[in-house]
Amino acid sequence: MQIFVSLMIVLVALEHIYFLVLEMFCWTSPRGLKVFRMTLAQAESTKVVAANQGLYNGFLAAGLVWSLVHPSSGFGKELAIFFLVCVVVAACYGGYSVGRKILLVQGLPAAIALMAILLAPIL
Repeated sequence: MQIFVSLMIVLVALEHIYFLVLEMFCWTSPRGLKVFRMTLAQAESTKVVAANQGLYNGFLAAGLVWSLVHPSSGFGKELAIFFLVCVVVAACYGGYSVGRKILLVQGLPAAIALMAILLAPIL
């Protein structure tokens, strides 16, 4: 179970690193335009906001990685729970305000990881 929990946390962290790259560095690229279904004009007018959003995704990823490498497994578990709850809340808001796909892409892996960590005796 511990390996599964760790793999799920790594998956969620990698997702958020990917979001960081897309939002901070690829927002106006063909890939960014396709992923976020925008025109170049829309992307250009929102790229500062997107970069800020990407930075927050980086903080979530950093917190999840921190939870895995912290020397105290008990505190690492608490960190993981906190940051996974943050991801689930962000996914719920994104699912409500942007599109339901966010619930599946961002929220489901985090919810699975959160449930697994809550069921696991220790990280």
